[in-house]
Order: sequence, then structure tokens, then C-alpha cells
Amino acid sequence: MTPPRAQPSLRARAVRYLSQREHSPLELRRKLLRYCEESDEVDALLASLEQAGLLSSERFAQSLIHRRQQRYGNLRIAQELDAHGLPGDVTATLRQSLKDSELARAHAAWARRFEALPQDAAERARQARFLTQRGFSSETVRAVLRGVAPETSD
Repeated sequence: MTPPRAQPSLRARAVRYLSQREHSPLELRRKLLRYCEESDEVDALLASLEQAGLLSSERFAQSLIHRRQQRYGNLRIAQELDAHGLPGDVTATLRQSLKDSELARAHAAWARRFEALPQDAAERARQARFLTQRGFSSETVRAVLRGVAPETSD
């Protein structure tokens, strides 16, 4: 009969989560609270992880944007960033870079799904719904469906 395995420490759990992917402080706090009765202990651990450079809101925001930007628009990505409780000063420059590239990203998402511009109102509504559900702004959706090509920088 083998002895029971010792449970990993709170810090070990946090490092394991962070080794798999970046986490926001709010998300990591929620995951760690399952294993700890005192929220002060989790808060102290998060502060030490931030101090050590293992936990970073900015790095998490960059990671999330990198994962989502090819499929989703600014509105959807901003909503997800807000849901993770990231401060606005951390994400302000990242949001601006997203805004600058939204037309190109929307056009790429549209081109992966559709072969041609809509020929009738029903098809136009279907294509607009596709882009809108992915969080692209209405101005961007109209530009893509008018056939406005994104500017290419050389």
C-alpha cells in the first residue's frame, strides 16, 4: 500500500498554472482560492509572484490579444480584457494597436469564410452578422462589405 501523496503548495499550484499559459491576477486568484481558506494568503502570494516577475497583467493582455486578434474584433477582445479585471492603463496602448489593425483583421476573417462580396440583402445580412458576432465594429463591417481593401504597409 502506497502512502498518500502530499498536496502541492499554493505557490507550486500557481507556478504550474502560470507555466501552462499566462493568467490574469483575477483569474489566478479565483483558481487558487479553491485550495485555500484565507484570501489574504492568496493575495500575498499573488503580490510575491508579481514582484518576482512571474505574474504580469501586461504580459497576460498581450498574450490574450495575440491569441484572439486573428479571429475576433476589438469589441469582443476589449470585453474579454475587461472581464479579467485588467486596469485600463495596462491595456490602453494594446487597444490602440488593435484599433489600427481592425480593418485588416476583419477583412482576413471575412476572406477565410466567404468567397465574394454579397449580391443580395440576405447574403449581406449573413456576412454582416458573421463579422458582428466576432466583435468587429459596425463601421468596419460596412467597410469590408463595401469591398474596401485594407491598407498594406510596405
